[in-house]
Amino acid sequence: MTRHYSALSLFREGLNGQQGWQKAWRSPEPKSHYDIVIIGGGGHGLATAYYLAKIHDVRNVAVIEKGWLGGGNTGRNTTVVRSNYFFPESTALYDMALRRYETLSRELNYNIMLSQRGIVTLAHSEAEMEMAARTVNAIQINGTDAELFDLAEIRRRLPLLNLDQDARYPVFGGVWQARAGTARHDAVAWGYARAADRLGVDIIQSCQVEDFLIEGGRCRGVKTSRGEIRADRVGMAVAGHSSHLADKAGFRLPVTSYALQACVSEPIKPVLDTVVLSPATGTYVSQSDKGEIVIGGGLDRVPSYGQRGNLPMLEQVVSGLLEMFPSFRQLRLMRQWAGIVDVTPDSSPILGESPLSNLFLNCGWGTGGFKAIPAGGVLLSHLLATGKHHDISRPFDLDRFAKGRLIDEAAGSGIAH
Repeated sequence: MTRHYSALSLFREGLNGQQGWQKAWRSPEPKSHYDIVIIGGGGHGLATAYYLAKIHDVRNVAVIEKGWLGGGNTGRNTTVVRSNYFFPESTALYDMALRRYETLSRELNYNIMLSQRGIVTLAHSEAEMEMAARTVNAIQINGTDAELFDLAEIRRRLPLLNLDQDARYPVFGGVWQARAGTARHDAVAWGYARAADRLGVDIIQSCQVEDFLIEGGRCRGVKTSRGEIRADRVGMAVAGHSSHLADKAGFRLPVTSYALQACVSEPIKPVLDTVVLSPATGTYVSQSDKGEIVIGGGLDRVPSYGQRGNLPMLEQVVSGLLEMFPSFRQLRLMRQWAGIVDVTPDSSPILGESPLSNLFLNCGWGTGGFKAIPAGGVLLSHLLATGKHHDISRPFDLDRFAKGRLIDEAAGSGIAH
């Protein structure tokens, strides 16, 4: 039954700490054994648990999270969703995610605030326009939407953009994807968590993995701060901390963790109705539903776990913003942060079984983790339930690094990787 709250009752709940509200998911004590344990209570881990129960009817599942749900990269990104990647393997992956995002609010009965406002990736020279045309052709051949914008269309869509031909980075046009946009990051995590819980999944917070249970060369569970938890199979979706857990499991991953800078301004009236990305400045920007200008940039190339970001990268990101939108120079910044992203040599994710049998990987997303959450959940759940690859996940197996069949999407992010 759906409960409806009046404005007065909402005000009262705010004063008493929401003690009268029903919890969205349970906080059970961990059982000694599960069919499947998923390490990581971010978007990918929660989505995996949901699809295990929904698609594969595997419900004796636990999601274990060392902190709180969505407290890592899921809650520390710039909320962009898109599928305009160059290689067909990448487009299949990210378009699977975008298609699922398009129906996710109805499926989960939870508003993820998807806003398909489109994204434009700017081109700043004639040579970049030629590459933009090739990119549009590749994306369309891969089976998703893309369009080449000329300067006149950019001017019509983005009247505040600096289009002075004497600008440091003059604009010549860009690549447009209309189905792209933004979604509310914490709503995605909460929606998956509530839906997974209702299907019987145990969500266990404040439970840190300290080691793996290894017997006969196979992963048989995990040792945690709340005791041993045994499992037939274990999935790992911990983003920037993947290499640390891999060390505990006895193998190395081709992953380096960096801080990805972001910040938001004070809220203002609606002035920007799409997402804009400038490869030349290394900055991308959108406006949230609350009116904040959300600003992201490239990686800080010094490996770090500093989630607060740093001043040099903030200066670089903001200077890029002001090159694009000089009228934003009077805005005050409200918050600055960084997400810890796990980057592989070819800037594509790793999906598949690890060198430790029964331990399966979902990592290496770099700057693409949030936009891929629904696909990451579907694909890891398929691996865990069947022990075999889905057709879309197969190209992203760890063995590609040994066989040399890399999927080099370093340019696909549109910013410095």
